Parts: sequence; structure tokens; C-alpha cells
Amino acid sequence: MSPAEFHGVVERVRGEFMEMPGLRLTVSQAARLWSLDAPICRHVIDTLVKLDFLRWTTTGTIARIEP
Repeated sequence: MSPAEFHGVVERVRGEFMEMPGLRLTVSQAARLWSLDAPICRHVIDTLVKLDFLRWTTTGTIARIEP
């Protein structure tokens, strides 16, 4: 996956969480939803966590950080 393609996936995932503010997903659920393999999905999630957009919950899901 090229850097431009990766950036597009990151923005698509960000958009999904903006449209559904209460969305909570496991990595495997997210990978299925966005048709990504697990390592790429995890990298996308880690990127959005580092950008302070997503957070890990105590139950092991990802959720949007509410403003």
C-alpha cells in the first residue's frame, strides 16, 4: 500500500467515526468492516490513536475521543 493509499484509508476510517460517534470496534471487527488485513488495520488504528482521534477502551475496543 502506497503512502497516499494509506492516508486515504486513514481518512476513510476517520470519516466513519465522525459519522457514527458512538462506534466501538475490536481490531478484527474493524478489519472486516473496512476490508483490511489485520496488520494494516492495526497500523491505521495506531495512527489515529497517535493523532489523538481514537482511543483504546478498557474492553479492548477502539472509540473516538470525544471533543
